Amino acid sequence: MRPTVEFLEEGLLERIVSEAIDILCKIGVEIHNKPVLEMLADHGADVRMDNYRATLTEKIINKALVSAPSSFKLYDSMGNEAVDLSEDNVNFTPGSAAINILDYETGKIRKPTTSDYIRYAKLMTRMDHIASQSTAFIPADVEAKISDSYRLFLSLLYCEKPVVTGAFTIDAFEIMKDLQLAVRGSGEELAKKPLTIFSCCPTSPLKWSDVTSQNVVDCAKYMIPVEYIAMPLAGFMSPVTLVGTLVQHTAETLSGLAISQLTNPGTPVLYGGSPAIFDVRYETTPMGAIETQMIDCAYNEIGKYLDLPTQAYIGLSDAKLLDAQAGLETSIGAILAALSGINNISGPGMLDFESCISLEKLVLDNQICGMTQRLIRGIVPKEDFPMIDRMEELLHEQHLLISDHTMKYLNEEHFMPSQTIDRANRSRYEEEGGLTLNQRAHQEAEEHLAGYKKPGLADDTVKDLVRLMEEEAKKYGMDKLPEREE
Repeated sequence: MRPTVEFLEEGLLERIVSEAIDILCKIGVEIHNKPVLEMLADHGADVRMDNYRATLTEKIINKALVSAPSSFKLYDSMGNEAVDLSEDNVNFTPGSAAINILDYETGKIRKPTTSDYIRYAKLMTRMDHIASQSTAFIPADVEAKISDSYRLFLSLLYCEKPVVTGAFTIDAFEIMKDLQLAVRGSGEELAKKPLTIFSCCPTSPLKWSDVTSQNVVDCAKYMIPVEYIAMPLAGFMSPVTLVGTLVQHTAETLSGLAISQLTNPGTPVLYGGSPAIFDVRYETTPMGAIETQMIDCAYNEIGKYLDLPTQAYIGLSDAKLLDAQAGLETSIGAILAALSGINNISGPGMLDFESCISLEKLVLDNQICGMTQRLIRGIVPKEDFPMIDRMEELLHEQHLLISDHTMKYLNEEHFMPSQTIDRANRSRYEEEGGLTLNQRAHQEAEEHLAGYKKPGLADDTVKDLVRLMEEEAKKYGMDKLPEREE
């Protein structure tokens, strides 16, 4: 039996969805993109161009829900299946778009560089329990206008895993699409074997900017999967109650679904988000708050009710260092998310309200993800009945260390974490240097980097990626890209 957790009774779940649809059909949504508004009007929405507002219909919403696929898969740069976003399958990916990195040597935050990003991408090739990479942080040594495409470029060069990414400008989408086409070879192959997921974020309450709504449209044209990242803040930009925030989140997400599915029915989507409570004491949005995590798990239930695969930013911490708070918040979130069956869990590696990445935390979180994956496999018998033979063997041998049964099932039944997780007795711990968690995680990160192997991209593909990125950089005044390790 797989262990599970649920937060919403069926009646409450249905009422939340009904209220969200009612809001979209009576209040509507603000969309600062005239072609999108015109498309909605063509499908029967009541549109007012003077204030960019579209009042949807139940027919539009139901049509979008019917056409959206209930699952899809991601493929790595080699074309191999890497992520299955169906049913209650659970996958992990790092958080996204941090502006700082926690420097191991100084213990202080600083602006990341290309070198930091390459180390991250290389490290991600070795994170066995994190299925996809993300454009996790923003290198500060390139022109800001190419930062979106540059991160995707580095990710594709140095790590074979599929990428969760996104664009902060309309222009960035074109080059980011071309980078994917360079890997896949054609639009048909890219649609057949998706390589990325694009995060598209409405603005709470009930608003889509020109950029984000156009991103939804552009992705749909190429069948590039999108995850809708609505960010209502309970008590500030949404009702203080968790139920009220869930209603608003549902409305904002369904409005994005309508845009993508009317543009191109069947476009793969993730019913996702990054809502949080608002801590009025500090004026912050705690991602590690238990209420934030409850909202995440509950909207996953809504997504599953609507027969859509799901995503959440959960399994991360608001701590500033790799400390007990970081482990506490990350572990609680990862476990709750997995027990809820969230399909794509975004968060490993992140600190400080998702504004900072730590490579040491990424290494630790990889172990948390592994433990979580073991948890949801549950407890099932494996040649345990009848038990009499096993007990007779134990009584005769006085142990079962080398029993055939032990050898057969040890690695399947027991998750063996890396040396980052301290399981040594005290004497051995001291003999091995008495290292702190941070020191052990850093040591493991360096070992992974030493064992790095490049993805098997063809030389021509690599040349195409470099050419595309260099041409894009020159558009914005950069004569050359930062030096890269090979």
